[in-house]
Amino acid sequence: MKHCKSPDTVFKVYSRIIKRRRIAVVGALLVIVLALATESACKPTGAEKTIIPRSMAEVPSEKLAYRFEPDVPAPQDSVVSDDPNKKLEAIQAEFDSKRKDDALVRTVVSPDGKRALALYETGQNNPGEYSVDLYTADGRFLRNITPPDFAGAFAQMAAWSPNGEHIIFAGRRTVTPKPSPTPDEPLPSDLPNPSPTPSVAPLFAAVPLFNTEQIYICDQDGFNLKPLTNREGLIYFGFDWAPDGKAITALACKEVEWETNEKAHKPPQGRPRLIGLDGNERLLDDGLTEAIPAWSHDGTKIATAFGTDVKIYDVGSNAPSRALISINDSLLEASAAYDIQLEAKNKPTRDAKATEGSNVVSAPVSFNPIVKVVWQSDNELYLKTAFVREGAEPIVTFQRWHLLHLSPQAALMGKQPPKS
Repeated sequence: MKHCKSPDTVFKVYSRIIKRRRIAVVGALLVIVLALATESACKPTGAEKTIIPRSMAEVPSEKLAYRFEPDVPAPQDSVVSDDPNKKLEAIQAEFDSKRKDDALVRTVVSPDGKRALALYETGQNNPGEYSVDLYTADGRFLRNITPPDFAGAFAQMAAWSPNGEHIIFAGRRTVTPKPSPTPDEPLPSDLPNPSPTPSVAPLFAAVPLFNTEQIYICDQDGFNLKPLTNREGLIYFGFDWAPDGKAITALACKEVEWETNEKAHKPPQGRPRLIGLDGNERLLDDGLTEAIPAWSHDGTKIATAFGTDVKIYDVGSNAPSRALISINDSLLEASAAYDIQLEAKNKPTRDAKATEGSNVVSAPVSFNPIVKVVWQSDNELYLKTAFVREGAEPIVTFQRWHLLHLSPQAALMGKQPPKS
């Protein structure tokens, strides 16, 4: 016979079940809340937040990761496709036919290919000095840019800005001021008006001049010539435009430092600096270097070298960092191996491997300082080492190229997220 529970008993049983389920639900909710709170507390915040940089611009110089690779083929940018001494034929023809007393040194074509600077020497120039005129690319004279008492210097450095809006070159006050042009006799009134011809104009706007080489800038039409730098006693050289044309890098040294290197037949050395188009300067380093600073392709960093140390500087940050990458030990080891290979090549009968692994008592002959840096791409910084001795015929030996592989991904600015 089946036993039936009373209504009161059934009610008590179901009441207990409901209470247990409520406790279970409340407990589950508490577990979920605690889990969320713990997860939130464990997440990094602020400076601890994981950031995976996507480009070189997002990584401070001091956090760059790198790998050194010695003795690589020369980068493409190390060989200029166009001869820097090449002269436009149309302008050369103008000098050959109409300006026989002037010697064309170099022409510099604007980015749009429509105009060109003509750097030339006159009978009144001292050796190495030049004057600057503006021409159309097809050889039509436009105007004189530099005044008579201006002596241009470092002809290879004259350049248009990448956007073609400005022109820069170096110069100083000429040691022997040129005489003012003698006014021509008035032409008969019945002759037609003459077309402009290249000659030093009798009137120029006043331009400050200095006793040491400064950087000068003018607009694309050759007007508004003014000194971009104005530190008397310093010599500015080795300058280069930023990719966006809004600043330049340069080297500068004291006159006595220039003369000391010159007497010792050493290449000129200067302190690297960043110069804005408003003339404001930022000294990047107080050390002297012969390696002209190089811009990264995105314009956010500048690199140069001191001996066997590479230094990379941030450009736009209010608190810029600086990376110091020493390749001295790696270069020493690579140079020892390089010398062994040279010896084996020059003396094939000798067992070159016998000296492998031996301690290097003195620096290998191929071990030399970095004399040039080329930023081939943002991730590839090429370094050229060589022995250089200046003189009537400069001596350059043991030219070797090396490569720094830079990586923004390897230098995370936070903790690397765990792999899934």
